[in-house]
Amino acid sequence: MARQGLRIYHRHLPHWRLPTATYHVTWSLQRHQDDLSAPERSLVVSAMKRFETEHYDLYAFCVMNDHVHGLVAPRPGFELETILRSWKSYSANRMQRNFGRKGAVWLEEYFDRIVRNRLDYETKVKYILENPLKRWPGISTYRWCGLGRAGTLEIQFVS
Repeated sequence: MARQGLRIYHRHLPHWRLPTATYHVTWSLQRHQDDLSAPERSLVVSAMKRFETEHYDLYAFCVMNDHVHGLVAPRPGFELETILRSWKSYSANRMQRNFGRKGAVWLEEYFDRIVRNRLDYETKVKYILENPLKRWPGISTYRWCGLGRAGTLEIQFVS
């Protein structure tokens, strides 16, 4: 059964777009780049929160040492790929200017997956928020993960 407004395109990976969908997105540093420092992680978090509730609803996020996760729903008139491009471009430019990074910072491609139902949403939030504990067992706090302003709001699911 075809979904109303479904758009599929390919780069290196397939990307499915549906109006009003919520997405789990992940993108990574280029392989030659050093791990993100604490100030760089904070910069990425601030980029992700910059247009929260204006251009998108941000439900959860986590900026790790070498990759980033987000649970995000674009607002009407805004496309996921534009939001991701903005986050990646802004943060890369600032890291190059402020922290001396050279060359491409982020891998060009990113992973995205449509959140299909309440259980899928809860599983993704848990995965995102527990990502630091999986990487560094025994860690007690991690300030670059959390719920966005929309993290407590009701969302629409694809059924």
